[in-house]
Amino acid sequence: MAEQTTPTARGQRLPRSERRAQLLDAALGVFVENGYHAAAMDDIAGRAGVSKPVLYQHFPGKLELYLALIDQHTGELEQLVRDALALSDNKARINTMTRAYFDFVGQEGAAFRLIFESDLANEPEVRRRLDQIDLTCAEAMAEIIRSETSMEQEEAVLVGVAFVGLAQTSARHWLTHEATVSKETAVRITAALIRRGFGAFPLVGRADHGDTERPGDTARESVGSDAG
Repeated sequence: MAEQTTPTARGQRLPRSERRAQLLDAALGVFVENGYHAAAMDDIAGRAGVSKPVLYQHFPGKLELYLALIDQHTGELEQLVRDALALSDNKARINTMTRAYFDFVGQEGAAFRLIFESDLANEPEVRRRLDQIDLTCAEAMAEIIRSETSMEQEEAVLVGVAFVGLAQTSARHWLTHEATVSKETAVRITAALIRRGFGAFPLVGRADHGDTERPGDTARESVGSDAG
């Protein structure tokens, strides 16, 4: 029969959902510190203060535990991006989406390392999840791009990939230089660069279809006009 509650190191018992959360938290620390390949289920059980059989009652193996962490934290990032899209003003959406990456990499526990720096990225199930969160975020940015330019969907997604890549790598760089560059400054600069990138594309029509409006003027004014 599946475990419903299990004793803690102090003799207490936890509901299954709380035990699972405890195990995931312990696993995150071990995976971030050691990487997937060097992490051991014994180490995770020890950090959580449970026996290894208890750990296996919740997760059949190390890969399943790792995938559960990937699902948890990609879900957090996706929710941050969805919250940004709920805003009505595109400048605010870009600023908030950019900040989402800085908030995500700055979270306690460094879960971003499992998403952006995984040493198991070639494992098909991990790769599928990582590709999906990249696409989800790029499509979210593409929604903003298409509302400001005349780009087709696949073109907008391509640009979205570039923009979210910029936000991600900028956030990771800031994390190692936060003593010299404040988070507010880093977010402002990165968001301004993304907004100004919209100026490379026409707001309406397509130049190769004979439209007369030149790329950039209106888009620059509407999205990327200031650096703040």
